[in-house]
Amino acid sequence: MSERNNSERNNLGFIREINGPIVTIDLPGIRSGEQVKIGELGLVGEVISLNGREATVQTYESTDGVRPGEPAEGLGWPLSVELGPGLLGGIFDGIQRPLEKIALQSGDYIRRGLSLPGLDREREWEFEPNPELGPGKQIGPGTVLGTVQETETVLHKILVPPGLEGELTELAPNGDYAIEATIGHLRDKAGHSHRLKLFHRWPVRKPRPYLKRDDGISPLITGQRVIDSFFPQLKGGKGAVPGPFGAGKTVVQQQIARWSNAEIVIYVGCGERGNELVDVLETFPQLEDPYTGRKLMEKTLLVANTSNMPVVAREASIYVGLTMAEYYRDMGYDVVMLADSTSRWAEALREVSGRLGQMPVEEGYPAYLSSRLAAVYERAGRVETYDAGPGSVTLIGAVSPPGGDFSEPVTSHTKDIIETFWALSKELADARHYPSIDWVTSFSAHVHAAAEWWHKEVDRRWEARRTQALALLARDAELSRIVNLVGPEALSDAQRWQLEGASLIKEGVLQQSALDEVDTFCSPQKQFALLDLALSIYDKGMTLIELGVPVSHLQDLPQLAKVRRCKSIYNSDQVSSITDLGREIEDAFEAIRVQYAKQHSDD
Repeated sequence: MSERNNSERNNLGFIREINGPIVTIDLPGIRSGEQVKIGELGLVGEVISLNGREATVQTYESTDGVRPGEPAEGLGWPLSVELGPGLLGGIFDGIQRPLEKIALQSGDYIRRGLSLPGLDREREWEFEPNPELGPGKQIGPGTVLGTVQETETVLHKILVPPGLEGELTELAPNGDYAIEATIGHLRDKAGHSHRLKLFHRWPVRKPRPYLKRDDGISPLITGQRVIDSFFPQLKGGKGAVPGPFGAGKTVVQQQIARWSNAEIVIYVGCGERGNELVDVLETFPQLEDPYTGRKLMEKTLLVANTSNMPVVAREASIYVGLTMAEYYRDMGYDVVMLADSTSRWAEALREVSGRLGQMPVEEGYPAYLSSRLAAVYERAGRVETYDAGPGSVTLIGAVSPPGGDFSEPVTSHTKDIIETFWALSKELADARHYPSIDWVTSFSAHVHAAAEWWHKEVDRRWEARRTQALALLARDAELSRIVNLVGPEALSDAQRWQLEGASLIKEGVLQQSALDEVDTFCSPQKQFALLDLALSIYDKGMTLIELGVPVSHLQDLPQLAKVRRCKSIYNSDQVSSITDLGREIEDAFEAIRVQYAKQHSDD
């Protein structure tokens, strides 16, 4: 949105009415979606409805103490973020204010009205111009003007902002520049000259453009077996982690942030408890990226908006994170954005709509909840950028249904939109089975696409083994109900061995501790080795049972206990040791077969 003319900008308006974070102002020339400053404190807000010169504004800070009649001023642009070098490694609030700098000025609590730019104005960056560009070259949106080494891990590409195209008349030479310095000039078709800088602003509610959308082709490897091996997520996909309080949603998202093979990680804490976000802010700077050996924060940025911060800033925080994710996608990077949680975001929508007097529908949520959720998730995807090749945004949102009720509006609407659903189970969490992702109710629409990668990079049997394991787990659920009713004595040896095989998969493959130094991350090769080991034992045991070997002889094998523990004994570089264990168990099974055959021949 362009700035209003000077006469309009110099006309200050005033506050008419205050209703919590909703403020009605009188301001000539105001536009829908524009940012405003409210009151003597200069509180930041956004116009959400307009009736002539009377505008309804949602403020991102508490309005306590603000009075009608105080001044209101439009800033001339919508809620926007600054996009340029210096984002990575940063910690921002829900409207992109740098929290570390705010702490230096304001202490532990953000002083109302405090406004700081998202990017450091003083720091200089070494700019390397694109050697293929020069005066007279035609450039357009997304053209790479040059590069800046933002961190040791990430090369930051300086892009022509969307909406600009024309002739490049000047490009700065190699050198150190602050982000507000001019590094080039562009003359558009109308003959107007535009300054090009290391950064630009972009409205957060408007998706950034791209050349075309593509299908995902490779899975997001998270190092978590139940996700990668059973319910895979493609890069550029849409996923959700629903679960009741205490089921481990935040830990699942933190594990994905820590161990995924994405090139950029954006973690948005939206309305969650402060102690959980403090844990993130304290631990992430200490973590090492397993793919580069560098600090994880070199490819990570955090947006922190805790539950005690103003509720409407939660709604903005999701869009702020998405816009920054799209910006790095436009550089050709694979980005994963984790939103914890979209339920708190939806609650912010509900509160604002209630204050506006809008008609509530399901459980008080506004009628547009489903369309807003869909619009957010649809900003994920794998795309062909204008000048940087393919890039992707993978969006994974946590959902916190009250009482674990997956039929409530936010969860049910989310389930209709996303492609991967990792449903957390309170029963599994109570049994200390983590991650508590329920293999019965979870699903992935990406299995066949992910299978191409697994078959090429790991083992061609992956999809068949996955299908066999899920079938065995489903059979286990049926047999467990029988055992609960009449006891295990009612089962045949074959059925009891099915329960044993399912137990090997649950304990030896699906269960994975985030606190185990060896098992917190599991490579795809180790994942398949563990799955194949458990299923091979089941297959060989079933063959012996069909020959008449009592199931008790197999259950008494001491190697079975080692199978359950080997995930924590051998790291991802010791896959051959898992294979050796398989051979050892195979020899033990063969010894049982020979002994049983000998007994029968003697008889």
